[in-house]
Formats: sequence, C-alpha cells, structure tokens
Amino acid sequence: MYGDILKDRRIVLGVCGGIAAYKSVELVRLLTVAGARVRVIMTQHARWFVGPTTFGALTGEPVYDQLFQENRDASIRHIEWAENADAVIIAPATANIIGKMANGIADDALSTFLLAVTAPILVCPSMNTHMYENHAVQRNLGVLKTDGCHILAPASGQLACGAFGAGRLPEPAEICDRTVALLSRKDLVGKTVLVTAGPTREAIDPVRFISNPSSGKMGYAIARAAEYRGARVILVSGPVALADPLNVSVERVQSALQMADAVFSHLDEAHIVIKAAAVGDYRPEQAAGHKIKKHNDRMSLNLVQNPDILKEIGRKKGGRFLVGFAAETRDLEANSLKKISQKNLDMIVGNLVSRPDSGFSTDANQAVFFYSDGSREEFPLMDKFLLANALLDRVVARMAG
Repeated sequence: MYGDILKDRRIVLGVCGGIAAYKSVELVRLLTVAGARVRVIMTQHARWFVGPTTFGALTGEPVYDQLFQENRDASIRHIEWAENADAVIIAPATANIIGKMANGIADDALSTFLLAVTAPILVCPSMNTHMYENHAVQRNLGVLKTDGCHILAPASGQLACGAFGAGRLPEPAEICDRTVALLSRKDLVGKTVLVTAGPTREAIDPVRFISNPSSGKMGYAIARAAEYRGARVILVSGPVALADPLNVSVERVQSALQMADAVFSHLDEAHIVIKAAAVGDYRPEQAAGHKIKKHNDRMSLNLVQNPDILKEIGRKKGGRFLVGFAAETRDLEANSLKKISQKNLDMIVGNLVSRPDSGFSTDANQAVFFYSDGSREEFPLMDKFLLANALLDRVVARMAG
C-alpha cells in the first residue's frame, strides 16, 4: 500500500494516558506491517489504558516507560532512541504532553526523549472537546507548529466522556498515512498536479449505462503519491468505490462530458496533467427520460463520439507536462506511439489489459513508459503505488532536464 517508504524506517511512538491509547495498538500493527521498525515510549498514565507487554509483543522491542531503570542502558536510552529515529509519532497526545513539549519540560521518559529528537515529529492531539479548545492548549499547539512539529487535527464526533465535538484521535490508518507523507521526499512542492481516474458512465436511461471495468486504483495511487511528495493535487474521478485520498481535492463526475468540464475548469492551475481515467469514447445520442421497457427482441442504440479530453489538453498544453495512459489488448507500442504524436504528450503509460493480473480492477500493473523522444522503459508486474512513484520519478526528472 505504501511501497517501500516505511521499510526499515525507525519510528518511535509516544503513547500518553488517554482512553484513545487503545488505537495505538492498531497503529503499531499497521506501521510494522508496512515494514517500519517501531519502538514505543509510554507515560506512566498510559499504562492504565494499555499494558507495555502488548506493545513489546507487537514490536519485538523493549518498551521504555521509566527514565531511570536498573539496567546498564536505561539512563541514556532516550538519547540513543532520539538519535536513531527517522520519525516520531505522539498518539494519543494529551494536553499534558503538548504543554510539556511547548514549554521544554522534561520530567519523564517521553518528555525527556522529545527534547533530544531532531527527526520530524507528528503530534496527534486527543482529549475532551473543551480541553482541546482551551486557549492554553491552542496556544501550546501554535508554539509546536512554530517549532516545526506537524499537528494532525483531531476528528470530531462522540467522545468517550459523552461530549460531542473535536477531540477524537484520528483513525490509525490516517495517522499511518500522514507518517508516510512525512517521510516521503518533497520533490513536487510548489507544483499542482491534475489527475483523472476511474471510468465514465454514459446513460442509456435512468437505470442503465455504458461503462468499463476501470476501478480507479491507478489514478488514485498517482494522486496519493503526488500528495505525499508535496504537490497540490486535484483529482477528477469517475464513479469508483475508493475513499478520497487525504489532503487531495477530489471532484467526482459520472460522464465523459462532466469529466471534460471538470478537467478544463482546473487546467489553468496545473503544472502536470496525468490522465489515467478510462473515458468512454462514445455515448448514447439521447438518454431516455424513463426506464426503457422490453418490447422487442432487439434494440439499437445510436452512439455519438465524446470529446477527446486528452487531445484537447494537448492542444492547450503550453508549458505543462502531459501524461496519458493507453490500455490496449494488442499492438501496445504502435498504438501508444500513435497517441503520443496525435495528442502532443510528453509520455504515455501503456499496458495490456488482457492479462488477468494486470490493468483494470487489479492492484498491480505491468506497464511500458513511452516518451516523446522515442525512448521507452519496460517495467515488471508491480504494485500500482510503486508504479505511480516510478511514473512521478520520471516526470520530475524530465521536467528538471
């Protein structure tokens, strides 16, 4: 899901004394499954909610919960862990630890460790709504932002104390996602990337349509990878069953005409356009206003051509970097090179969708990158997120060159 971004990364998780500490167990599991090497530091109050044995079993590492212990390395462990950390997550971060961090207080294992950290720190506040909104807490969070900490705003909803509002610890998957973003290289900062994804649906009547099997997974992987790398991302998506990527502006559409309108309304903002959507080439000339009932053995549909969005972008290309996709069942190279020439593309990602393990609706893709200078690169079958990053690597390099 995250490629190799978290593989062998050394992450220290600070767990504070709040009811949301139970979510930290799942967070550790997600991080370790993604390949991270996780160490846990607990406050004494956190032990009331989750035992250190649980974290030790999940991480395979000793849990640090006392600044002074009777062993040879306890007194300097906070320095060694701080020096070797690639990232630090505080989840849940209580008002107490937020106040200590903002004011440089070091009176236990976690707060002392945090003063020695030079790696990026992700703070995930979790507390009662009125506590979170308290002026002192907000002032302390402002200090942490100024100091360079990354703050993940709490979710709103029903809290354990019965209050309703902001203060819930975000779900572990969201915290993991933001950690990946924190550790990703930032070579797209200052760029706006416009991505299209998914199929289009062309209505026959109110309950039937013409479409294709595109799941949108490739386009969503590209949008997610670009956001991780610092880009402002606009995702125009056809109808898919995928959640919106975090921190990405998503505009959902149904038909090719709607997708065209959405794309061209954002085109002026884009430095890079990656058109991964499988847009229908034709639509019924006229959609029925009511469900068509069965009357005859046969029914004919008159189809008219949809606008060629990619070709029109190529005409208005200017200084943008333009990437297309070619989903083919045969003659991949010939068809891909023809599209590069006809649509004024910088590169095209070609793949044969006749393979059952690649292309539409799968989690993997086997692709060939074709470039406007006539060169090509062939890739093995690989996860779509890995392929998305390989694509962005080439876009960044060619724009720089």
